[in-house]
Amino acid sequence: MALTRYALTLEFDGTPFFGLQRQKDGPSVQQAVEEAVNGVTGEVVTLHSAGRTDTGVHALAMRSHFDVESDLTPFRMGEAINAHLRPAPIAVTHCEVVPEDWHARFSCIGRRYLYRIVNRRAPLALEKDRAWLVSPECDAQAMHRAAQALVGHHDFTTFRSAHCQSASPVKTLDRLDVERDGEEIRVHVAARSFLHHQVRSMVGCVALVGMGRWPEERVALALAARDRQELGLNAPAHGLYFVEAIYPEAP
Repeated sequence: MALTRYALTLEFDGTPFFGLQRQKDGPSVQQAVEEAVNGVTGEVVTLHSAGRTDTGVHALAMRSHFDVESDLTPFRMGEAINAHLRPAPIAVTHCEVVPEDWHARFSCIGRRYLYRIVNRRAPLALEKDRAWLVSPECDAQAMHRAAQALVGHHDFTTFRSAHCQSASPVKTLDRLDVERDGEEIRVHVAARSFLHHQVRSMVGCVALVGMGRWPEERVALALAARDRQELGLNAPAHGLYFVEAIYPEAP
């Protein structure tokens, strides 16, 4: 029987997982989904995804795919996987059959992230592990102005984890916008691809501007230094959300 390639859109709470990718030392989203598919089909599969996420990072719409010898309709496949995933905080929100040359990672031409900051004194009750609590009053407009120095084609060595496996620190950042809605500050980030910890590192430095601990121009200076020692702050993982994987056309 020929293999069928199913594409999934996944929503997950990253709190109990050691990231999306399979890990030797703890549970991962990939492992949970692969085991669920095995429970549905009896086949051992490998899940390929548009991006990687660190421990505690969430996803609103991660795109993934796997291949199986199955003739289940996409609706039945998605429903069955969800049944096997319970009670893990992972949901298949969409499932479809795609051509064999479509790849969740390699066909992807853009990725969007959202970082959520709650700017208030009181501790988080409902948003615990889903946003970064920053108590000092922040100037979101100053954060946005400082962030624009990072937009464009740059060497992002300063904002790159020491464990990053990317061949080059040079990336093109398409968007880094900061907006406030009441006590919440949202940072919208978009690029074709990112370095390991790049988004969290950029948010951390921009947040220092918002808190008044860095002048606005220091973000540009940190970028120009191309030195991880110039990084001011790496924002915690639990405020970060993978929002969208972009493809040339809908599969």
